[in-house]
Amino acid sequence: MVAYHAFLKELSAHLRGFLRKRVTNLPDDVEDLVQEALLAIHNQRHTYDSAQPLTAWVHAIAKYKLVDWLRRRANREHLNHPWDDEMDVFSSAETDATEAKRDVHKLLLQLPDRQRLPIVYVKLEGMSVAEAADRTGMSVSAIKVGVHRGLKALAAKIRGAD
Repeated sequence: MVAYHAFLKELSAHLRGFLRKRVTNLPDDVEDLVQEALLAIHNQRHTYDSAQPLTAWVHAIAKYKLVDWLRRRANREHLNHPWDDEMDVFSSAETDATEAKRDVHKLLLQLPDRQRLPIVYVKLEGMSVAEAADRTGMSVSAIKVGVHRGLKALAAKIRGAD
């Protein structure tokens, strides 16, 4: 129960930011949308496929709630992006995945080869540790250490603690 509460707290913050980008100057409406999305996520949790990215699933539900809100609301002047100019609200999970890949690639480029290459080969390309060691000329233990330290460095970069 504690873990689920922590998950909902983190998810609420994520949804709030996601929806705030699409609806401006209406903080009460954003909060209502966050609550509607959280309820829908809870009620539809059985539909989540753990093989798929959680964020894409959550964003899809939030987008549906946003569309419902827009239908109920005739005045669209408070949106950041007019419908005719940009359809960002309806971006697909593929677009989200592409953006995530690009972000990870940028972060990986900031790592030294001894950390970046083990992560790319083992974690992204699915090679075994031995295969990655053969490919890079590093030892098996150096590959393991590189993955560990590289992931730790990436996490720090994501948190902004360069």
